[in-house]
Amino acid sequence: MDEFVRAVEATVFAATEPVTLDEIALHVGEGDVPAALVVLAETYASHGIQLVERGGRWHFQTAPDLAHLLRRTREEPRRLSRAAIETLAIIAYHEPVSRAEIEAIRGVQTAKGTLDVLMEAGWVRPAGRREAPGRPLLYATTAEFLRHFGLGSRRDLPGIDDLKAAGLLDPLDDGLIQLQLESAGEDD
Repeated sequence: MDEFVRAVEATVFAATEPVTLDEIALHVGEGDVPAALVVLAETYASHGIQLVERGGRWHFQTAPDLAHLLRRTREEPRRLSRAAIETLAIIAYHEPVSRAEIEAIRGVQTAKGTLDVLMEAGWVRPAGRREAPGRPLLYATTAEFLRHFGLGSRRDLPGIDDLKAAGLLDPLDDGLIQLQLESAGEDD
């Protein structure tokens, strides 16, 4: 396989999405890109992955006769709603926390489904009941939450200064968070 064909192979392989002939040519320079793609398609025809063209775009895919092997193990990325992200953050920073406390901090009601999604993900667990009227259920994060987010412990959660440095807080958010932290400190 000559260097030009290898360069085309590397370009298609490294692309995050299927690429057009023009996009490949931008990376590899002058040469017969269509001919190189034909060579690669023939080379990979009997392998576990194949080079295919769909709608004028080229990409590698699993050979159709082997796709069933990957369907069982493929993990779908979890997409959390904004409510779920806010709820998870509140639980992580204030645990153990009741649903009423979560709602008080968020300023809106929390759907039961939101907590169910977080528990199904293995990131939140019931953590007992508060000794108060109605004995509300308390929620806390799990070891899976720490592992998934690369934290050694809850102490490794980013603080306000870290969030500011990352540009994740605007001045209004900063003031609200500071008030919430101060009120949480009064409860302890």
